[in-house]
Amino acid sequence: MRDQKLDIKSMTLPELSDYFKTLGQPAFRAGQVFSWLHKGAVASFDEMTDLPKALRARLAEEALIAVPETIRIQRSEQDGTVKALRGFGDALVESVFMRYHHGNSVCISTQSGCRMGCAFCASGQNGLSRNLTASEMLAQIQWMAKEEGPVSSVVLMGTGEPLDNYDNTLRFLALVHDPMGMGLSHRHISLSTCGLADKIERLAEEKLQITLSVSLHAPFDEIRDRLMPVNRAFPLGRLMAACRAYQEKTGRRISFEYAMIEGINDTFACADELARLIRGMGAHVNLIPLNRVAESEYQGSGKDRVRAFQQRLERRGVNATVRRKLGPDIDASCGQLRNRVKTEERDDHNGFLGSD
Repeated sequence: MRDQKLDIKSMTLPELSDYFKTLGQPAFRAGQVFSWLHKGAVASFDEMTDLPKALRARLAEEALIAVPETIRIQRSEQDGTVKALRGFGDALVESVFMRYHHGNSVCISTQSGCRMGCAFCASGQNGLSRNLTASEMLAQIQWMAKEEGPVSSVVLMGTGEPLDNYDNTLRFLALVHDPMGMGLSHRHISLSTCGLADKIERLAEEKLQITLSVSLHAPFDEIRDRLMPVNRAFPLGRLMAACRAYQEKTGRRISFEYAMIEGINDTFACADELARLIRGMGAHVNLIPLNRVAESEYQGSGKDRVRAFQQRLERRGVNATVRRKLGPDIDASCGQLRNRVKTEERDDHNGFLGSD
């Protein structure tokens, strides 16, 4: 049973101000608490030393702070990528810290599990456990920053479909951008979706300056139906219309993700149709050699085939790059995040009883 206390870190500053009015507190207290909650990894109200002791005690009675239990940390020996498995009560969540020459990035999860059921992805193997709150998304960034270093960009590409958790995701985007908190520019945030066309249309109305990444993975409905059940609800014609409308309304270029699967979607016919689908959009295509998932029958395309596919796209005027693999030795690459441990396998002393 989840704690029914007030999820105070998921509140916007105006909401927090209204709450402090009900406590009979001066307006500036809301700003103090908001700053404490959003500018660092705060674990308790007792750390808020500029608040009166009585107020700290009252907040502890009525509200909670989303504080993760760290269950396991894995570090890649190949590139220094860090994968963290943490628990938020009944939800197990994986996040990834990635180091680039231009700064550090954190890949966060928006759900515990996933119900999209993509055939090649590990994240949905056990279905959806629950949606994550905005505070739980924020906490993934804060604890990574506390342990690994400053974060300059965030990608919503971990476990779960962000637009399937629409309201909490939008609340997170507002909070992480707030100048009283992290103040992270929306241009430094990427949101990945498997193609919920109705939610893309809704998101377009927000006119946010985030980068939308659409997991396309096939240019023909017949192939995409096999790989991604979402395509049966939102086939390519509907999805591409939503993408073009999104781009027109926001002025932001869309990025398309394309997992290269041997013998399935890596033919020149697929490359030609992909180029036709996105013609005139100025869109970018990220080619991702499929990462191995134990339960999946699919294999990634070879390097030569990926390169030939990329060149075919480029000859047709499509900007395409091959995504660099980070953390493959710790299953931290695209499509590999999952929760392999169950809540009952935690240990009271060191967090984890079990192994991969």
